[in-house]
Amino acid sequence: MALDLTVFIVDDDPAVRDALGLLLGVRGYRTAVFSSGEALLQAWRPEWAGCLLIDIRMSGMDGLEVQQRLAELGNRIPIVIVTGHADVALARAAFKAQALDFLEKPFDDAKLVAAIDEAFSSEARQRRQNRERDDHLALLRELTPREREVMQLVVEGRHNREIAPELGISVRTVEVHKARLMAKLGVGNVADLVRIAMLDQE
Repeated sequence: MALDLTVFIVDDDPAVRDALGLLLGVRGYRTAVFSSGEALLQAWRPEWAGCLLIDIRMSGMDGLEVQQRLAELGNRIPIVIVTGHADVALARAAFKAQALDFLEKPFDDAKLVAAIDEAFSSEARQRRQNRERDDHLALLRELTPREREVMQLVVEGRHNREIAPELGISVRTVEVHKARLMAKLGVGNVADLVRIAMLDQE
């Protein structure tokens, strides 16, 4: 388990908050508890990482509203929705709002821990993908303007002999630019080049 990941517990029942905090704490999870969706949103920080465990039925803002507000804030932390009132429509709404799982109270400890571990794994994958994306964008910024022109035409499916006259350079020069830009980006084929070039268009 990553040491910098936290389970953020949002439940308006103090007994549930205490029980979850104890259950997860003794298993080595770091936790932060909130008595309402409003309290969570007031404290929200974009750099938080881990898993959100949100009760779907709370006084004031309910779990689905909290999900929606978090989405508006750009939240990427996986969300596990919990409820004491199993409801197919609520579960469908929660999943439609990108909830990772939907658990019923009273909790099955093993299912709860499994859901949190899955959320942590999802978070770790997302972080890794974000790091890779940032690394690739940094490499793209190292390309010269001419290399960018060549790259754009290559990813459009143009052949070296087509690129050369369009840019007013020789086929050999196109080959040199193409080899250099692929080396800078650390790619060995056009498919990988296309994948990285698409990041620059997002």
